[in-house]
Amino acid sequence: MQISPPSQLAAYIKHYIFLENTEDITKNLRLFADGNTGLIISSDIRMYDGQNKSLPLSFFYGQPSKYKDLTTMGKFSLLAVVFQPYFFNMFFNVAAREIKNQIVSASDILKDQLLPFQESLDNKENPKSIITALNRYFINLISAKNNPDSWLVKVQQLMIQKKRILSLKDLEHFTGYSERHIERTFEESMGLSPKKYNSIIRLHHFLSLMKNRTGKNSMTGLSYEAGYSDQSHLIREFKNTVGLTPGQYLKTENKLAVNFIEIPFPC
Repeated sequence: MQISPPSQLAAYIKHYIFLENTEDITKNLRLFADGNTGLIISSDIRMYDGQNKSLPLSFFYGQPSKYKDLTTMGKFSLLAVVFQPYFFNMFFNVAAREIKNQIVSASDILKDQLLPFQESLDNKENPKSIITALNRYFINLISAKNNPDSWLVKVQQLMIQKKRILSLKDLEHFTGYSERHIERTFEESMGLSPKKYNSIIRLHHFLSLMKNRTGKNSMTGLSYEAGYSDQSHLIREFKNTVGLTPGQYLKTENKLAVNFIEIPFPC
């Protein structure tokens, strides 16, 4: 279940995702970059990272620049809050580059503020009602914060709209800021360079094209349409980001979200 936030939160939250596993089994999951950061809220999940380290019930994850393998054991329900990429820096005054690829316990930052939402999940309340309560929580939170730099939001929207690699010179002309200022602000606010963020947008544009393709659309044709110079370029970037080839991704049946998938075989 994916739910969009109200309009007053759209500049801060991309969407919410509710996930539930009703089977008492182990799942091997993979999270890969989509250009955003997020918050996982749960009351019962048993999740481990690639080093078999137990993760907190609720945690923030920083900007992923590479895929991360996770394991869950047993039944669980969780709510994922997918933030716009500059959220963490803006709300918690932490340089986004410092938490890139990191997982941070939510209680270290928010203390016990998430307990009501964890209890609601534990009580099996309607996920939509929990999300409504989270909307109220985040609206109160943003009321005391400054808005993100408008030029940064405009650049992000331009990149998403164009769905292709924009050079620093393009961004310099668009914003009026120097290339160095643009790079430094991206790293500080979003945790990625403009080039890396652009490449993630392009890859997800290809995923969208691949999802909606017809029998007439070849993989080579889709790669050109997404802006890749050739198919080998696409496959190399796809494997670096997702850890799979496009063909293997297509065969992955259980996609919890576009960038959060179940891995039923060793990769």
